[in-house]
Amino acid sequence: MTFEPQAVREFEHAGWERAAAHYTSTFAEATRAFVGDLLDTARVRAGMRVLDLACGPGVVAAVAAERGALPVGLDFSPAMIALARAGHTGIRFEQGDAEALPFADASFDAVVANFGVHHVPEPIRALREAHRVLRPGGRVAFTAWTAPPENIAWRLLYDAISAHGDLRAADAPPPGGSLRLPEDLLRLLDASGFAETEAKRARGEWRVATARDLLEGFRRGTVRTAALIDAQPAATLPQIEAAIAHGIAPYRRANGFAVPIVAILGSGVRI
Repeated sequence: MTFEPQAVREFEHAGWERAAAHYTSTFAEATRAFVGDLLDTARVRAGMRVLDLACGPGVVAAVAAERGALPVGLDFSPAMIALARAGHTGIRFEQGDAEALPFADASFDAVVANFGVHHVPEPIRALREAHRVLRPGGRVAFTAWTAPPENIAWRLLYDAISAHGDLRAADAPPPGGSLRLPEDLLRLLDASGFAETEAKRARGEWRVATARDLLEGFRRGTVRTAALIDAQPAATLPQIEAAIAHGIAPYRRANGFAVPIVAILGSGVRI
């Protein structure tokens, strides 16, 4: 399939508008595990002006505010921005495009994005915009998921679909960037003009009560993975869930399951 940025933008926009209502109670349980590392890497502290790109319902911006920073959240999804404004009334949230930021040059001390850059049609454009709005010496930090073979939550799902469904069933446009390895993030950062670039793995846990919660977390709180699940024949979903339940057993804890998840955390400095 030919890569068309506008098709990616429309696919992602429609998907996040649908996912917004369920995101906080589903997939945010996975992404929030990396918020502390993200803000630490950007060296976010009291008094700093921080831009939270692809802010969703405002999880990262809220933690930045707890540190005494002055965050602004930006997302292209009106539904997400409505949730963020309703849930965090003391924080500024704006609807806008990460590839054309509505902010002046050198407006921020740090720019962060928690699992947002890989959803942008042209990630280098977004990071160049982040570079533009950072003051000299300011830092960017962003996260992306590693590939399913080393990311157990995804591996459980993909193995189940491989056994009982079709991994090629989704009619989704190809993503703007495949960010699966540290070198993928370094390539973007270097191409966007950042110095002192770094990329490293960060590890966390996605806590769920049942195997169905894992499946529904993907189905109701994501876009591209949700499209894959929804493309499976309805008759196969019980088999997929049963396969996940079998595979998740080693990660049982007292109150459910703690599934290991792995992210890549990239960062750089504007000189």
